[in-house]
Parts: sequence; C-alpha cells; structure tokens
Amino acid sequence: MKIRFLSSNELKLDEVRKILEPIGVEVLPVACRIEEIQTEDEVELVHDKLTKAFSLIGRPLFVEHTGLYLDGLNGLPAGLTRIFWHRLDADRFTALVHALDSQSATAKTVLGYCDGRKMYQFSGEVRGKIIAEPAGSREFLWDCIFVPEGHTQTFAEMGELKHEISMRRLALDRFAAFLKTARNLP
Repeated sequence: MKIRFLSSNELKLDEVRKILEPIGVEVLPVACRIEEIQTEDEVELVHDKLTKAFSLIGRPLFVEHTGLYLDGLNGLPAGLTRIFWHRLDADRFTALVHALDSQSATAKTVLGYCDGRKMYQFSGEVRGKIIAEPAGSREFLWDCIFVPEGHTQTFAEMGELKHEISMRRLALDRFAAFLKTARNLP
C-alpha cells in the first residue's frame, strides 16, 4: 500500500518510513509546507492542517504534529512548540524549563489521516523530563533535551531505540492498525 505524508522535515519522514515500511506501507513524501494555525490545541491544529493539505493534494494523505507539554507551564507550549523552540534554541529552552518548579513533560504526537471521505486522528504520548544540558545531536529539534521515563538518554542519544518507544511510534502504530483493518493488510 502507498500513502502520502505531508512533511518538509526529512528527519520526520525517515522516522515515519522506518516505522511504517516494515508493515508494507510505502510512504510517499509530499514536501510542501502548510501554514499552520497558531493554537495550543494540537487536535484543532492537525484537523486544520489536514483540511488544507487535502484541498491542496486532493488525494488520501496524512499529516502529523508533535509537541511538548511542560508541567511547569501548565501544558504549554503544546501546539506552539516549534515556535518556542526556534525562538529559544536548546540552551535557552532548557534554562527556561529549569527555572520552573517542574521539569516533567509529555511529548505528544497527533496524526491526522484523510481517506478522501472521512478524517481520522491517532495520537501517542510519552512522559519524561527536560534535562539541564542538551545531549546528543541538536538536529531534530528538542530530541536533545527530552529523556523519556524509564530511560537515561535523550531521544537524540538513543539512535534506533527512539523509533521503538517514541510518541510518534505510538501514534503510527495506532494508524497502522487502522490501515490493516481498513485495507486488510497482513
């Protein structure tokens, strides 16, 4: 089965392919950027992004949004994570979080799929903490500062293990289960 994924992020595309291709889903990249609404509500953000993407592409596809929900900021930045990250970078982001009363966080992915008739959403989340000093590659946004519960390394330090335990993995596993049922895949 072939399915389109709208993302201009090569690292995200690589991660999605590593998770979906073993179950027989060929991911076809659609490398364009949709102007995202600015909201902390990731479900609304993904719905809007998917609506815009489908009207542009006109074929079944999926989109996703991943964000951090900081306990010390009452769940922010949520859907605004990319904006926070690009304004602050790793060092200032961690300094901000470590000035708060809690460094605990939830990393959450919301994936939206449109088959041409109906929209579906799938999510996954992982609890963890923000460390004081970035560790590992800074290439994939906040992977260098987030350590999932039960682990001692950041996502950036984990290598392939991240693909097995991440919030994106959980959302994609739910999506894959849906696709298997909907398409009778093995």
